[in-house]
Formats: sequence, structure tokens, C-alpha cells
Amino acid sequence: MSHQLRYEVNCSILFTELPLLERPAAARAAGFDAVELWWPFAEAVPADRDVDAFVAAVEDAGVRLVGLNFFAGDMPGGDRGLVSWPARSAEFRDNIDVTVGIGERLGCTAFNALYGNRVDGVRAEEQDELGAENLALAARAAARIGGTVLVEPVSGADRYPLLTAADALAVIDRAGEANIGLLADLYHLAVNGDDVDAVIARHTARIAHVQIADAPGRNEPGTGALPLERQLAALEAAGYAGWVGLEYKPATTSTDSFAWLPRERRASAAATH
Repeated sequence: MSHQLRYEVNCSILFTELPLLERPAAARAAGFDAVELWWPFAEAVPADRDVDAFVAAVEDAGVRLVGLNFFAGDMPGGDRGLVSWPARSAEFRDNIDVTVGIGERLGCTAFNALYGNRVDGVRAEEQDELGAENLALAARAAARIGGTVLVEPVSGADRYPLLTAADALAVIDRAGEANIGLLADLYHLAVNGDDVDAVIARHTARIAHVQIADAPGRNEPGTGALPLERQLAALEAAGYAGWVGLEYKPATTSTDSFAWLPRERRASAAATH
């Protein structure tokens, strides 16, 4: 089975051999015309000059920013978002307008809000109540520019509570805003034991963004056992017409890791959507 979905590059996990601001241009040189990133700064509210430099790097590269994470804390140190973290909720709220503002400048309307790990000494119900409140705040801010907030199941983080699509959808329903959607990373779902085919069959209408990597190594498609081409075709057949983010760790160099994808399929002009 084949599909015509559009691919884009996550420049926070690919091209890491380059400084971050050089990565959008590297993605363009590799034939892609769209990128996504995790939060590209060390703090929730960066200096204006740093925001301007990031915006200029994307614009000068001639690529479109199609996805941006809210500030998620120290990701290398194990943090996985601030949405449901009481001690750092204020940082998340301060970050909302900065993130949406960057989106407005660059035409990006998809914003990933990592939910946050469970915290010692705080009841799960309390975290979930705060998470719903913060997601609703973010969604209302994103709505001002026609944006969508994304909620994602994640693997490899022992204290992260959203492992399956059902976990994430319950959080989305609790927040109660129409512009919050599921980020379906097929790698995370698969390694967490979710039934990816069932998720596609039942929930495609609620999927607002898709990311892929092969399993078990989280490398490029074709290096593992996941039937990604078939699953992407099934998503398209079920009505998904959005982007597919390449969020994998290249087994070789970033540029060589794209060998599985013909160059004519890397730019959205090659797609029918």
C-alpha cells in the first residue's frame, strides 16, 4: 500500500551534528520544505533577540515550520513537559504566548504540549486537574491564530502517564476544548504496546499530527519491524491529510538516513493534498 502524505523533518532529533539554527537549511538542502522542532530554547521565555534569530533561521532556510513544542523542561535530564507539574505550572503558562507568538510569525498552527511526569508528593488527580486547566489555557491561546494543541503518548519515560492513545484522549476530553488533538507517534504507540491499527481504525478523526520512527531502535523506516508504509496508507484512507513528522534517530548520518525516501517525495509540492 502506498500513500501521498507529506513528510517533514524534526530538526531537534535530526541534523544534530549541526548547530540548531543551521538545521532548517540542512533540511531544505536535503529536499524537504517543512520542519518541526521541540522547544528550541533553554528557558520558557527566551530573550527577544533569540526568538528573532530562530524565526530568521527558519525563514532564511525557505522552509515552513509546521510543528513546535511548548517548553517541556530539561528533556535530556528526563523532564517530559510542565503541563501537569504544579511546581512549574507558571513556567508553562508564561511560555504559552511566546510559543503561539512564534507560531503566528512563522505560520505554524500545531503546538505539542508534553503532559509531564508524575511527581512525588502530588496526587495523580491533582496533576490531572491542573493538566486539564493548562491544556485549556493553551488551546484558547492557540485558537486566536487558528491553532491546535497536541497531546502525545510517549515511551521511555517511566513516570510519564500517557502511554496509549486512550490515555491521551482521556486527557483531551477532560480539557474540553475543540482544538486539542491527538499526536500519534506510531513508534511510541507501538513500543508502549498499543494496537496501532486499532487506533487508526477508531480514532483517525481525532489525530491532528503524525510522527514516525521504526522500532525497536527508533531509527529511520526500514531499519526495524513496524509496517509504517501500510499504516500511513491506512491513515490516509481513513481521512488523515496532515503532515508526517520524521522523528527518528538516524542510524547513519542524517542525510544518508533519508535514502529510503525518494527525493521527489520530500517536498509537499509532490503531494496531492
